[in-house]
Amino acid sequence: MRAVPYGDRAVLLEVAGAEALAGLRAALLATPLAGQVDLVPAARTLLVVLDRPPTDLDLAALRRLVPAAPAAGGAAAAVELAVVFDGPDLDEVAERTGRSADAVVAGLTGARLTVAFGGFAPGFGYLTGLPPELHVPRRATPRTRVPAGAVGLAGPYAGVYPRASPGGWQLVGRTAAVLFDVDRDPPALLSPGTAVRLRAVG
Repeated sequence: MRAVPYGDRAVLLEVAGAEALAGLRAALLATPLAGQVDLVPAARTLLVVLDRPPTDLDLAALRRLVPAAPAAGGAAAAVELAVVFDGPDLDEVAERTGRSADAVVAGLTGARLTVAFGGFAPGFGYLTGLPPELHVPRRATPRTRVPAGAVGLAGPYAGVYPRASPGGWQLVGRTAAVLFDVDRDPPALLSPGTAVRLRAVG
């Protein structure tokens, strides 16, 4: 892990991957630094935001930090998403992974997914925990429009498009869940650390 000052009120931690990042986030949630006001995870970085300038002691403490085992569901409640698995790429995903469409759906509904970080659009959570056999590449040619609620796969991640937008993920299903609502507190349904289960519906 690498810890470097980031601006005048934060430290950026660079880690090897999602598992290490989740462990560091869990450790800092359990035992925050003095003046810690926010943690902002990304794919391989964790931004530790403070209410003061970071010191050499902060950097040393962070470099010695031992990752914790994230609690089930993290700080946020678990979320179940009802999904109709009729996506236009489901059969292609099945072919790429050498299994039937039903087996792909069984793998997705049986996976213990966790929101690692947000990005791309407000309310979009990158979900980790996909079985390795369901890791598939992005589409060679992205779609110009993916509908809101589309459930997609790309590499080690699953995700749900919160609004209609261009996108290149392999679409396997759709949900009616509202991923982002400015009148809700918090607005994003899927915040970092949230456990997510996909439930197949007709």
